[in-house]
Amino acid sequence: MAIDRNGGSHGVIVLLDTNALLIPSRSGVDLFSGLQEIFGAFEPVVPAEVVHELHGLAQGRGKSAAAARFGLTLASRCRILPATGSSATVDEIVALQAEALDSPVVTNDRRLKELLLLKGISVIILRNQKRLELIRK
Repeated sequence: MAIDRNGGSHGVIVLLDTNALLIPSRSGVDLFSGLQEIFGAFEPVVPAEVVHELHGLAQGRGKSAAAARFGLTLASRCRILPATGSSATVDEIVALQAEALDSPVVTNDRRLKELLLLKGISVIILRNQKRLELIRK
């Protein structure tokens, strides 16, 4: 849980997928400020599989690699969940962990968003490349 300025803990756990960690670099939107506007106190959480995926994307050159490197910097500000050891896709792992934590997920990945909404999990998306928006099922 997030810690408030009085030392107490409250807030919501928010799971970030790979796509979410690329949003700031690609759109200029401040991910953490946007989440604070939606939830107030929150704890950003990233699955280890997402960090691994970002490491792979960060290899090389170009805008995508630079965005992934920036995403890794953002991930370092989050609680990293241990790797599951599962052979499932990263999207499936994100969905399973969101269910287990009963937490919303930040993503702009269309397939993952649809999967999450089918499971009754709230999703935070980037709307019009300008602001984050919470979608509840």
